[in-house]
Amino acid sequence: MSILILALAAGAVVGLALGALGGGGSVLAVPALIYLLGFTPAAATTASLIIVTVTSATGLAAHARDGNVAWRTGVRFAAAGIIPAFLAGAATAHLPQAALTAAFAVLAGVAAVRMLRPAAAVARHGIRPEKAAAAGAGLGAVTGFLGVGGGFLAVPALVDVLGLRMRQAVGTSLLVINVNSLAALAARTGTGGDLRWAVIGPFAAAAVLAAWDGKRLAAKISGGTLQRIFAFVLLGVAVFMLADAFT
Repeated sequence: MSILILALAAGAVVGLALGALGGGGSVLAVPALIYLLGFTPAAATTASLIIVTVTSATGLAAHARDGNVAWRTGVRFAAAGIIPAFLAGAATAHLPQAALTAAFAVLAGVAAVRMLRPAAAVARHGIRPEKAAAAGAGLGAVTGFLGVGGGFLAVPALVDVLGLRMRQAVGTSLLVINVNSLAALAARTGTGGDLRWAVIGPFAAAAVLAAWDGKRLAAKISGGTLQRIFAFVLLGVAVFMLADAFT
């Protein structure tokens, strides 16, 4: 199978997951780039940031049209993550490839476990600025370090810490992801290795287009079922990558 077809297929799967679940699909981009398309872990995380930036910008525009972006809250939350995203993005180039693979495997496992756990009721105690800043900084570091958008982390933080409604949190998380991804990319300029734009371009285009199909899929299949399927896929990816990191 040609590299172009593999890139289009992988991008379509990532886009479907993003469109159907509102986040988390980018966690599949890095392993697809490494194991299907032959990127090194460092180059894969940089390429993933580019793909995440493009797809989240497209989603952000759609949510903004529907009035589902809390701009002021999102900008403040994102601001806390800019420096951590930049520093983490710069540090990635100096890490051993096996360590980067293992760290990503752990993140995929955490994402899967979170998706399998039932949602807990949220107690509202008002917004705590220090907690919001810590959550924003942590998300920025994850984005910069591992090249993922972190929607599965951003959405719960925006709901639990900042009190946004779920639909608003999903739209606002795309703004946060965009800002963090751009900061991480700025730090990685000239350090991402062979990014192979002939692969990244089709991958990103397929992800953007498939995200619309993902939204339609979500209307036909219950969110809980989709989330469980995706979680088990992520668990498999996490186990495979962890084994690869130590062999």
